[in-house]
Amino acid sequence: MKTLLITGFDPFGGEAINPSWEAVSRLPEELGGYSLTKLRIPVVFGEAAEQVIGVANKIHPDAVLCIGQAGGRDAVTPELVGINLRHGTIPDNKGNQPIDMPILPGRDAAYFSTVPARKMAEAIHSACIPSRVSYSAGTYVCNDVLYTLLNHFDGSATQVGFIHIPYVPEQNKTPSMELCHIVRALTAAIESL
Repeated sequence: MKTLLITGFDPFGGEAINPSWEAVSRLPEELGGYSLTKLRIPVVFGEAAEQVIGVANKIHPDAVLCIGQAGGRDAVTPELVGINLRHGTIPDNKGNQPIDMPILPGRDAAYFSTVPARKMAEAIHSACIPSRVSYSAGTYVCNDVLYTLLNHFDGSATQVGFIHIPYVPEQNKTPSMELCHIVRALTAAIESL
């Protein structure tokens, strides 16, 4: 059986929960031919990606899929590209707020996701959950993780991807999506890998 390292984030920005971890923690232990290793990571520039790489170096996953909250989105959005830029419109959970800084100085400007983002979006849509491919993972910690992992695994057999999800209704923000629908969307995405 193949191995999937799947991550969700701690709460941030004053929120009590982060639906990315809430959804990841509810996934089964095996799915779509993968054994899942679930990891909760901090909303901290640099540190989040380091933790993912640390676990990946121990378990040697076939794929790494990170899940993050994108407030304001009304759909589940697999990301197509990570860019070499850190720009925090709010501080991370350790108070870091870089402005227009490269993640890895001197490295490529961007990397394309190595999971089939479009196929994942189609699979989610086929499960009757709103979904579309996203062409911007932003410049906050989510993009920081995606870019760093794509750089780290560049040229290897390990696939790397990122999926953004909406708020959940419990956060009292709009738009939002029921957690059970988000779990179903992630299930469909993993089954399409």
